[in-house]
Amino acid sequence: MNNNDMMEREEIFSKVLRAGRRTYFFDVRATKADDYYLTITESKKFTNEDGSFHYKKHKIYIYKEDFSEFRSILAEMTDYIIEQKGDEVISERHQKDFKKEYNNDYESSKSETEDTLKTTESFTDVNFDDI
Repeated sequence: MNNNDMMEREEIFSKVLRAGRRTYFFDVRATKADDYYLTITESKKFTNEDGSFHYKKHKIYIYKEDFSEFRSILAEMTDYIIEQKGDEVISERHQKDFKKEYNNDYESSKSETEDTLKTTESFTDVNFDDI
């Protein structure tokens, strides 16, 4: 069997989920005996200090004999998380552009002023004639 036959055999069915810096690949693959299994690959983009980037990938393999139990446990775990914590994505609070909503107008105004001062400190003076 040549490499083209192997590639055709592996590309049976695929779906992609893009989620911010992460991308999830769901791929149906074939075993040598021509049975199917599922791979789930998480690819996460990292940016280096010099502006270049690289990806870290993690892959799991799920075989047919484990589908029923895997699906059951996945549903149980995701249901538990939603029941306990709801649908709100708490991790959004840790993103750079997250702004806490204040009930107090003074606190909100004070925070906006501090944010503006921090933002203007990071500006770079650009001369567009040089471009």
